[in-house]
Amino acid sequence: MGRAGEGDFRPMNADDAILPSPLAASGMDLVVPVILSGGSGTRLWPVSRESYPKQYWPLISARSLLQDTVRRASGPGFAPPIVVCNQEHRFMIAEQLRQDGVETARILLEPVGRNSAPAITAAALLVAEENPDAVLWMMAADAAIGDLAALRAALGPAVAAARRGRIVTFGMKPTAPETGYGYIEVGEPISGIIGAHDLVRFIEKPDVETARVLVRSGLHLWNSGMFVFTAAALIAEMEEHAPAVLVAVRRAVAARSSDLDFLRLNAEAFAAAPAISLDYAVAERTRHAAVVPADLGWSDVGSWSALWALGEKDAAGNVAAGDVLLEQARDCYVRSDGMLTAVVGLENAVVVVTEDAVLALHRDHAQDVKKIVDRLRLAGRPEAVLHNRCYRPWGFYESLIQGDRFQVKRIVVQPGQKLSLQKHFHRAEHWVVVNGTALVTRDDEQILLRENESVYLPLGSRHRLENPGRIPLTLIEVQSGAYLGEDDIVRFDDTYGRA
Repeated sequence: MGRAGEGDFRPMNADDAILPSPLAASGMDLVVPVILSGGSGTRLWPVSRESYPKQYWPLISARSLLQDTVRRASGPGFAPPIVVCNQEHRFMIAEQLRQDGVETARILLEPVGRNSAPAITAAALLVAEENPDAVLWMMAADAAIGDLAALRAALGPAVAAARRGRIVTFGMKPTAPETGYGYIEVGEPISGIIGAHDLVRFIEKPDVETARVLVRSGLHLWNSGMFVFTAAALIAEMEEHAPAVLVAVRRAVAARSSDLDFLRLNAEAFAAAPAISLDYAVAERTRHAAVVPADLGWSDVGSWSALWALGEKDAAGNVAAGDVLLEQARDCYVRSDGMLTAVVGLENAVVVVTEDAVLALHRDHAQDVKKIVDRLRLAGRPEAVLHNRCYRPWGFYESLIQGDRFQVKRIVVQPGQKLSLQKHFHRAEHWVVVNGTALVTRDDEQILLRENESVYLPLGSRHRLENPGRIPLTLIEVQSGAYLGEDDIVRFDDTYGRA
């Protein structure tokens, strides 16, 4: 494959397409967005943790990164999305899609994480059951794109190339010698599709000197990790280059089950798939790779310095979110999700405050946050993976006070939702309603509680909490006993199918 000159690396305009717009198709020709939402985003700790990763947070706009991703792949020309996710996050995703008015998405549950190749293969096999020639647009749930018009223009030639059997990625125009991204070397234009090029090679994340050379060459782009291909083409590539993945995932899809509004892959079969990324499994091996160069204002939102770059800055270059005061600070990113946070006289700093952790660092060390998370894991600290606020399909709870043999929590139950019928071996509980209406099952009784009313649940009693009202139910729970862990729950009945 030859090389393209620097002048070929221009963003695509809608007028460039020489074929009818691929996004004007209808019916079985609709592009199927496939959104991978399995990451934990540890470089954005303490906000992003395994229990509530970065893609579910409103870090850039009033919507979450997931909601922004779904919106950019909706409208004429697009089929309802497929979201592939960790089963622990299924209710968060369903609720965020519901909030955005997305009622027909398919949510495909991974029983275990196996990286992007098994995840996208599962989606391709699912789509191929209906239309093997359907075009899939694979993207991560946690990236930011500033220029949606440029994205739609770039998607045209990508879809056209995919319909010729190509495995197409988007190459982002570099703005700096970034060492956190892989790079793509761009080849000759593809005949008949303006804006699409042969892809010469992928380059692993370089050191800073190599990155400078790549950026200066004008021949290299950042690897965005977004791909476009037909279901049949992806399956054929997996059969050639990663057959063990395809065999395992095919079995997992064939033995899938429905779980409420979710599609659950067979756990035993999917666990047998090798853990490998699509880049390694297919993109770097295929003879049919293509790239569409683009300038989209793209970011993988992979660090606090990236959020500083994306944020709206004051006259001193600071980005502030939450209850924040700045005095003689310059080029800082300061975020507080709770208490008042004041920063005085700092430059190029990141300060992030949550209910249970504070992070402070120089922006140049933003990539080192993962080292802190690794140390917390080794120490067995729950802050590595859990937030103080824990989300459940019925709402959420958060710990307010914890001491020897007692704990106080705030519990919020959404309208029409209910907790499991359960009991505890080691603790008793008091529930005090502070807002809304509660219907409480206590052994053979049913008790209706309103604001400022309470109920006592003795150790060992079978109990359930429901919100029969139209507004969120908020109550204070006081636990007392020898052991207060969340695993002291015996469930007898659960609307959400939890064990």
